[in-house]
Amino acid sequence: QVQLVESGGGLVQPGGSLRLSCAASGFTFSTYYMRWYRQAPGKERELVAGITNTGGSTNYADSVKGRFTISRDNAKNTVYLQMNSLKPEDTAVYYCYVRRRGYDYWGQGTQVTVSS
Repeated sequence: QVQLVESGGGLVQPGGSLRLSCAASGFTFSTYYMRWYRQAPGKERELVAGITNTGGSTNYADSVKGRFTISRDNAKNTVYLQMNSLKPEDTAVYYCYVRRRGYDYWGQGTQVTVSS
């Protein structure tokens, strides 16, 4: 079965950095587009970044462009989200996502808190 397991969240000061990881299993990772979403308290879940199966193309929400970088290692079945210059408004639970064969799969999420 498809499993997505996020890690790397935590508490960081404004201006700091974190790298999130999402370990995937149960499907042929190298053939699927992968996404990171986030959900802040009281807000809807929003798309943060996406990456093609080869890693050759990426896209980002306007709010994170120039600060966040999505990447993947198909040999390790892992997708990453490098987050730099973090702001308090980046505080949210971050989720890894894949759509496979018409179904949506989500990880359990990892909390990122940006606060001094």
